[in-house]
Amino acid sequence: MIKLLLASSSLGKLREIQALLDDLDVILQTPEQLDLTIDVDEDGVTYAENAALKASAFAQASGLLTLADDSGLEVDVLGGLPGIHSARFSQLPHATDADRRNYLLDRLRGSPRPWSAQFHCTVALTNPGGDIYFANGECHGEIIPEERGRGGFGYDPIFLLSDLGRTMAELDMDEKNHLSHRARAVKASLPILTKLIRECE
Repeated sequence: MIKLLLASSSLGKLREIQALLDDLDVILQTPEQLDLTIDVDEDGVTYAENAALKASAFAQASGLLTLADDSGLEVDVLGGLPGIHSARFSQLPHATDADRRNYLLDRLRGSPRPWSAQFHCTVALTNPGGDIYFANGECHGEIIPEERGRGGFGYDPIFLLSDLGRTMAELDMDEKNHLSHRARAVKASLPILTKLIRECE
């Protein structure tokens, strides 16, 4: 089986992506399993640039086929913020997910609802030779002022899927892997990933 490195230490991402890749002939590896400690400066101005920076750095360090993603929440009334800054959207140092959710809700108070929003994800796949391939996924909904659900991570508890009437954090893994932005991006990348796996065999 081919090893595929996930350029992330997020356990939430690992669980989601592992479930999506169950049918492929790959062993998903994490940087921790390979004793890799790389601090990538995500200074790109797009999701694709940040995903490529991470994928390239980890592929070069490991010599493995590597998958990285950059994701963000885009709130329409905030002009698309927090966007690529979603993971760092807080005025507090060492902010938690809860801190970022609270900061977002503070920014939204006073704006009329509904607070329409979308999650965006760009996946970058890189082989050890340095070729980079991209795939994208989006999920549309709205931000709500109260947290609901115990699953997911990040902004999931306040992101309502309007058609379902449930937040992303109220979905089980199977449901999330049909609907989420990351699931859609990873699924869109599967033909590319399958091709790269064959080339590595």
